[in-house]
Amino acid sequence: MAWLHDIDPVAVQLGPLQVHWYGLMYVAAAGAAWWLGMRRVKREPWRGIDRACMDDLLFYGMLGVILGGRFGYMFFYGWSNLVADPLSILRVWEGGMSFHGGMLGVIAACLIYAWRSKRHPFDLLDFAAPLVPLGLGLGRIGNFIGGELWGRTTDVSWAVIFPKALPTMPSSHAELVALHASGALDQYARHPSQLYQAALEGLVLFALLWWFSTKPRPRMAVSALFLIGYGVVRSVVEQFRQPDEHLGFVAFEWLTMGQLLSLPMIALGVAMLIYAYRRAQFAPSVGASK
Repeated sequence: MAWLHDIDPVAVQLGPLQVHWYGLMYVAAAGAAWWLGMRRVKREPWRGIDRACMDDLLFYGMLGVILGGRFGYMFFYGWSNLVADPLSILRVWEGGMSFHGGMLGVIAACLIYAWRSKRHPFDLLDFAAPLVPLGLGLGRIGNFIGGELWGRTTDVSWAVIFPKALPTMPSSHAELVALHASGALDQYARHPSQLYQAALEGLVLFALLWWFSTKPRPRMAVSALFLIGYGVVRSVVEQFRQPDEHLGFVAFEWLTMGQLLSLPMIALGVAMLIYAYRRAQFAPSVGASK
């Protein structure tokens, strides 16, 4: 019998104020990025990035994640809603964040900060890349707790029944539990693709980038590996994730929007990696960057 997802997405409720687990994951992601960055700069100023620079970069990066994530979601996944109601982009409490939009937001934030601080942009991007995956993993755990962005139907032993994915929502929690106990909901069991993404985008990608960035690398190489790594694992997991209902498959009856957005990442990452090593400009690990 498949496991019934029965987790309250609200972590804390104080009167009318509700604190959702998903929001707490953003806080935890920022904390993880700060802690990892502190570990790196304590050993030595990594390419001239010290504690003050890291704090500023984290602030800019979080703004980029939030603004880019929301704008990206509305542009890539909710364009028709945005055209019909432009103010919907401000209603963040209704949900809707895009990784690809968030990534573009972080890149833009790093470019702005690089210009203001007169640093090489890829020193900042290469520094930030290994700090991102753990936050991605935490965000996917938040998706799982919230019972959203579920996978495709399956009969694997670890399948999960997500109530929000049922064709008809039971009238009460008691009815939901009874239907589950009878086995009537097993046909709607799905891959917990959020946890697949948490493992691949979070732990595996973090381990790869952290290891890769501990050795001297040409400028741009770490950022390139992030693009390749994320694009590959996202494309793989999309085979188990249910396409967005209002979009479905965007091409060939199998290509999802997540895969479509990840393919350019892989191509760009490969091109950047080749360029970085052919140019073979190893950025200094200590001292100000030019």
